[in-house]
Amino acid sequence: MRARFARLSMRARFARLAGAGVIALCVIAPETARSADSVPLPEPLTLAAALAQADSMHPELARQQALLDRAGAHQREIEARGAAHLSLEANLRAVEPSYKATDLSSNDSSLRLRLRKRLYDFGRSDALAAAADRLGREWYYLDARQQRRLEIMSRFFDVLLADLQYMRDNEVMTMTFLRWDKARQRNELEQLSDIEVLELESLFQQERGNVAQTRNQQRAARARLANSLNRPGQLSSDLVAPTLPVLERVGGELEALTEAALADNPRLKAMRARVEGAGQQLKGARAGDGPVIHGEIEAAAYNKVTGTRDPLSAGLVFELPLSSGGAVEAEVARNRALLAERRAELALAEMEVRQAVLDLWLELDALRVRREEMIALGGYRELYLDRSRARYELEIQSDLGDAQARLVDYKLRKAEIEFATSLAWARLDALTGRLIDPVATGMHEEQR
Repeated sequence: MRARFARLSMRARFARLAGAGVIALCVIAPETARSADSVPLPEPLTLAAALAQADSMHPELARQQALLDRAGAHQREIEARGAAHLSLEANLRAVEPSYKATDLSSNDSSLRLRLRKRLYDFGRSDALAAAADRLGREWYYLDARQQRRLEIMSRFFDVLLADLQYMRDNEVMTMTFLRWDKARQRNELEQLSDIEVLELESLFQQERGNVAQTRNQQRAARARLANSLNRPGQLSSDLVAPTLPVLERVGGELEALTEAALADNPRLKAMRARVEGAGQQLKGARAGDGPVIHGEIEAAAYNKVTGTRDPLSAGLVFELPLSSGGAVEAEVARNRALLAERRAELALAEMEVRQAVLDLWLELDALRVRREEMIALGGYRELYLDRSRARYELEIQSDLGDAQARLVDYKLRKAEIEFATSLAWARLDALTGRLIDPVATGMHEEQR
């Protein structure tokens, strides 16, 4: 009992030295500065609740939406070129009448109402309309939504790992303090030299610095999570570690995963749409010097009426450009180069997707082996701690503190592997065009 009371006394002195905020797990309160129209994040924050924010307005999604809207406006602009155009022309004109004119007045003003519509341009308008890249932008928007989910998952896991790292470093610091405190007592009894005491004090101060650094990492990780949720300044103090059923997921064949990624990857679909659009643009450019047929209907009112001025007329207008001064040839060359560029970008992106699938497939295989290693290590750490605790209760020399620190270190390493596995599967799903769904993946089931 005396030994146990002595240890408790040393821990109390350590708490006074290091401060209660260093002994306990660092809890960072949310910032009070919040925008008036934002709803506070739930406390504690779960991964499902965080992912539910993925489709809320975020600068990256706003940028992609703006690009999508611009592509839609461009398509409507092209389609409008073939629509009917109605114009009103008022002409105030004074003339000196010819001596042969029957009407000798000087007022030759007129008012014309003209309806004009392009009837046929031999495929140019159709090619330009098909070249509008709205479909490609829709796929880019889906890819942005996937990346938002991946970022939120990664930032959420970073916070949990930062908390575990703090617990580990704090446990190690506690042990180094107890060793230093015990050494000071032995030094007072002249059982230990000054240099050995100073060495242990140096180790304690080093571990104390590590704890301060990991505490800062906790805050930085929470700030990054808040930014990924588009809630800058709203730092969540308590996060709930999710269950990860995906850990039991069985990997598929590499060839099948690669084929699925090449076929369904939203970024590749967007780039294929852009290649198709560039091809249509080239087709439209080649038709740039082709004929155009317009239909016109005109109603007019004249101040001076002559035999050649009709109040109502209709007709077909056939336009055939004879020379463009090289403008058409230049446009064709520019669009041919654009098509070659986009084809090359697509080929490069397909290579990158192939490599990314392979990298993730190999990473998942390696993580599976490491998880099996952690299962074996976990059993050893638990038994080691039980033995150290039993020896401590019997007041036999024990390394209980070291055993506790090693167990926390094991939990940190285990979490790193599990979170890496979950993220690898999520990235693989994103590559194959599947939107990350916390309900479908089981990540809505949370545990403390």
